[in-house]
Amino acid sequence: MADLAAEFEAERGHLMAVAHRMLGSRSEAEDAVQETWLRYATALADPAARAQIRELRAWLTTTCSRICLDVLRSARVRRETYPGQWLPEPVVTAVPATDGYAPDPAERAVRTDQLGTALLVVLERLAPEQRVAFVLHDVFAVPFATIAEALGTTPAAARQLASRARRAVTGPDVPRHTADLAEQQQVLAAFAAAVESGELDRLVRVLAPDVVLIGDSGGHFPAGRRPVVGAELVARFILGIYSQAGRHGGPLRARPVLVDGTLGWQLETAYRDGRTLRMVSAYAVHEGRVTGVFHQLNPEKLTGLPEFGPDDVWPPRW
Repeated sequence: MADLAAEFEAERGHLMAVAHRMLGSRSEAEDAVQETWLRYATALADPAARAQIRELRAWLTTTCSRICLDVLRSARVRRETYPGQWLPEPVVTAVPATDGYAPDPAERAVRTDQLGTALLVVLERLAPEQRVAFVLHDVFAVPFATIAEALGTTPAAARQLASRARRAVTGPDVPRHTADLAEQQQVLAAFAAAVESGELDRLVRVLAPDVVLIGDSGGHFPAGRRPVVGAELVARFILGIYSQAGRHGGPLRARPVLVDGTLGWQLETAYRDGRTLRMVSAYAVHEGRVTGVFHQLNPEKLTGLPEFGPDDVWPPRW
């Protein structure tokens, strides 16, 4: 059992990445990985059974994917009753300490499975089978034969599911995100400066004409029930948010962070009723402009955030 546990722990990070990209919830991903461990420990406790598994990662990935598929199928009902707009639970990590936000090749390879909030939002549009096929093949390069086994279908059908998903996530209404961290930093610095100035026209110039803004509060704070679309509408909405921040008993705290692998901000201020309002903002950036703004305000999805330091104030210091 100790050997099984050691083998599994070596694959836990990979399985968490797979499960989170499929489910969009860290807590659900942790549950899926734990269930994978239970099935693994039960099925392969016999050394003879373990010896028959040549590719342990493939076996674990297939098992975890089947569990995620069941969760996705049941989650569609829960999503329909969710209050307001839905965003995934963000994975917040520190900004890498590299000059100019330009990671070396090894660091870039480590982050290849981090899709960004924009794509995670789009994945919600997909049927569960399409999402599993797309994430496994296009993100983790899993062969279609293995995907077919996870889905209980043929490799040809798995290929078609991934193809349909790929067309959906590259549709004309999907916020484009192609910028590396260096470009993201440049654009978000201009974004912060425009917000700080309070000038509508200046902020509009940082936004793409078809920019979309989505806010998820889970019903805990006021938030739009539909996306805000268009540069001027989004700019007015953002200026309204930031003009109110800090009015009710404290400064606006802010720091740059990586949100699902892309540059964003962790923010905190006092709400008008005395509660602490925490927000993680993620952005999609394409051709020098912001194409998507994603505000996560649901406190149930913002547990475990790092504490702010004395220098973490608005505007963020890069």
